Amino acid sequence: MDKVIAAFSGGVDSTFLLKVCMDVLGRENVLAFIGSSPVHPERETREAINMAGQLGAEYVVVTTSEMENTDFTSNTRERCYYCKSGLIDQIQEVAQSRGFINIVEGSNVDDESDFRPGSRAVAEKGIMSPLRAAGLTKQEIRALSRMLNLPTYSKPSFACLASRVPYGTIITTEILKRIELSEEFLKGLGTRQVRVRYHGKVARIEIDNEDLDTIIGHRAEISERLTALGFTYVTLDLRGYRTGSLNEASSGSSEV
Repeated sequence: MDKVIAAFSGGVDSTFLLKVCMDVLGRENVLAFIGSSPVHPERETREAINMAGQLGAEYVVVTTSEMENTDFTSNTRERCYYCKSGLIDQIQEVAQSRGFINIVEGSNVDDESDFRPGSRAVAEKGIMSPLRAAGLTKQEIRALSRMLNLPTYSKPSFACLASRVPYGTIITTEILKRIELSEEFLKGLGTRQVRVRYHGKVARIEIDNEDLDTIIGHRAEISERLTALGFTYVTLDLRGYRTGSLNEASSGSSEV
């Protein structure tokens, strides 16, 4: 490919992809694109910037525009398509201005079995997915990342904050910030994999089983903090963390 611009979030897949791109093509031929947006926690953006710096990669941080797109904020099941399509348009603008032709992103083969409308935008706009083309699973990417001494090999999976909001509920910056601050508070208690699902006045907490005692032990302060953030009721989902839980009342699976 000679030169590539890589969509970079600082997660397991995109970090492995960026590392391999730099190893194969040379640092001077790779640019990491980091999107800054209310749909991503500020912590995640900082971690992406720090990780790109640790890898020695050249990077650019661009404020993305999905919150200005009513096709996205109306929050239909095609939400991710409109978000990814707009993001790719912005990456392409940067690519053209920097003299890059090829754009790559970090989907893997496990993503093929999930409901990911964003994948359609990737295909339509000619973006390449080398990890998926190589037939790599998430587990294999974690193993290879560990071999390459990448600290992200054990990083928990993460989906954008909009994935906490049920389809049909308008996505606003205020809602996203409320979710972000709620999850940051819970992670500050020592939890690892956590989701705060938004249901209007209700916050539904999903947590891994090993962190259940932590949540129960801090239930009073959790209730106080999330109530202060605007929720009236704070609940714990006894089924625990699982992907796609907001879709359980409708057909299909989900990317969350």
